[in-house]
Amino acid sequence: MASAANSLESDPLLCLRQSIAANSPVVPTTSDESASEPDAPDLSLAIATHLQFSEPREQSFPLDSTTRFISSDEKAVDLRSIYFAWLKKDVAIPDYIASTKRLNEELSGPTGAGGKVQNLVFVERLDLITWLEGAADSEYIKPLEAEAAAARATGSAQVASGAAGGIATVPSGAAGARAGKTIDPRLAEIYNGERRMGDRNSVLRGIKPTDFSHVRKSAEVFLGRSRNRSGHPPPSAGPLTTNPALVSLPKKGGRRPDPIILLSPSASSLLRMSNIKSFLESGVYIPPDSALAGSTNTATILHISRLLPSIDPSRPLRFILVDTPEHFKPDYWSRVVAVFTTGQTWQFKSYKWQAPPDLFKNVLGIYVGWRNEEVPSTVRGWGRGVTSTAVEKWNHHAGTQGRWRDREVVEGIWGNIEESMKSRGWGKEGGPRAR
Repeated sequence: MASAANSLESDPLLCLRQSIAANSPVVPTTSDESASEPDAPDLSLAIATHLQFSEPREQSFPLDSTTRFISSDEKAVDLRSIYFAWLKKDVAIPDYIASTKRLNEELSGPTGAGGKVQNLVFVERLDLITWLEGAADSEYIKPLEAEAAAARATGSAQVASGAAGGIATVPSGAAGARAGKTIDPRLAEIYNGERRMGDRNSVLRGIKPTDFSHVRKSAEVFLGRSRNRSGHPPPSAGPLTTNPALVSLPKKGGRRPDPIILLSPSASSLLRMSNIKSFLESGVYIPPDSALAGSTNTATILHISRLLPSIDPSRPLRFILVDTPEHFKPDYWSRVVAVFTTGQTWQFKSYKWQAPPDLFKNVLGIYVGWRNEEVPSTVRGWGRGVTSTAVEKWNHHAGTQGRWRDREVVEGIWGNIEESMKSRGWGKEGGPRAR
């Protein structure tokens, strides 16, 4: 019993879980002695070598020690990667990937502690965070030897007492056969310990009723229009005029649809949601991870207004900027006017046109790289459908001073977008032709 208790207390995963549950501090240090680092809570994981716990007792573990968390590629994940994933539990996937890359660069630097942080995929990170917050089991965490031995002992005791196991009968499927046949007690015990898988009816369960009355009200609007076309009178229009769903429905001959620009979600992209607005509006390039980029790091949708004289000389067009088509409706693709790309084809896996030749036959492609650096061969191979341009490399000392060439690059991009939109049917009164 004493050895089992010791193995539970000396497991870093359990210590981290208990510290989170007790809201007690977990302190990165450069040694295994807690008293030697008075300012350790602010110590970077790139420098720290140990992790200090106060639950269930004062102890520390090396950050490069492996844990019981086994990733999908059958590798044991180290404590540094586990703790880093917990610290980044609330950030988006692209930000987590970028943070992992930065930490690995710092670890391999001259002042770094060495090693490498493993980038957990979304399912693994979700499973880990759920378990650390108190979930009963985990698909990726191996049980402790003490826990497995205790479970085997409990199962054997239940079999011996008759509470579990024993002789089980299985009804025979043949008519007129014996009433039942026996199976091995140990096999029956294994069957009882299997994880039960649910079907779609048991998985789609809920803990509270959901009110779908708003769906019925919205459906009445469309059903009423269908009756109008078929010559049948619509239902009473009185209550429908107050339906808020009508506010978002475009009237026939109403306002022009907003064109959409898709960005690359890649962490290596020079233009992301954090800096694209200042680039296209102000004509100044700022690195996406810079503090000057603004407060749009977590934004999922942006709006930019731009006057395109050849399309509408009196009214600016409002452009919608997103980095994923996750919430697209089928008709949204006809409104996509440009796609910023880094040359990585995985960006297009969720697009309507997944093959680059098909995509850039329907949408203008834009590649932005560093000046005096060669355009990737993949981008050059996509032909005239992709416009390549370049900006000056960022100088941390000069900042935004002297970046007058950025305005020239931005005007060239807008000129290509305007020409592409005009050729695809965008006009003063309406959107593009269907694609």
